[in-house]
Amino acid sequence: MKDSLRVTEIFHSIQGESTWAGMPCTFVRLTGCPLRCVWCDTAYAFSGGERLSFDDILAEVCGHGCDLVELTGGEPLAQAGACALVDRLLEEGLTVLVETSGAIDVGPLDPRAHKIMDLKCPGSGEIARNLWSNLDHLTARDEVKFVVGDRADYEWARAVIVERGLGDRVRDGLLNALLMSPVWGETDLEALARWILEDGLPVRFQTQLHKHIWGADAKGV
Repeated sequence: MKDSLRVTEIFHSIQGESTWAGMPCTFVRLTGCPLRCVWCDTAYAFSGGERLSFDDILAEVCGHGCDLVELTGGEPLAQAGACALVDRLLEEGLTVLVETSGAIDVGPLDPRAHKIMDLKCPGSGEIARNLWSNLDHLTARDEVKFVVGDRADYEWARAVIVERGLGDRVRDGLLNALLMSPVWGETDLEALARWILEDGLPVRFQTQLHKHIWGADAKGV
């Protein structure tokens, strides 16, 4: 069906990650993902879902009365038509976040959308899927996230940040949009914080706020 997407869930919650953490946000979680990160916490979105028209998606999103909306997954850009949905959401006057693995070309996205790109560290098992040309599409309004499982992941992320000049690419004034996120329940938080401080790395340490509130296994939050 034209102008429709397969959707796992639409829900209104507190944004748990990124520079937008803590803000009320409506999430549209699309179904499907070509990656299989070993630490993935949304495997339930790999398949299934319900095909919804853009009109139905917009009606539910707007029904929550929230101006901030995030398109997520799975990998939202894996579905043809995801960029067209972003266009419709922007036409409604909404602030749109798109959380993507960075494995699929983000070039077609409307530049008014805020891209939150998750570059895959070695520990994810999907480092080969990083589409490095996507970095050319990043602006100061976008964000880059590294999910870090151990010291090797941290050192890889540090090298990427330095070698590719990411500290300047996604910085809007004093707003630091380089995100370093520990694998929930596995990464030593104190050690990760110490590494960041010792290296003076220009990143924002973040944990997943929604998991602190509702628990690691809760869906629709």
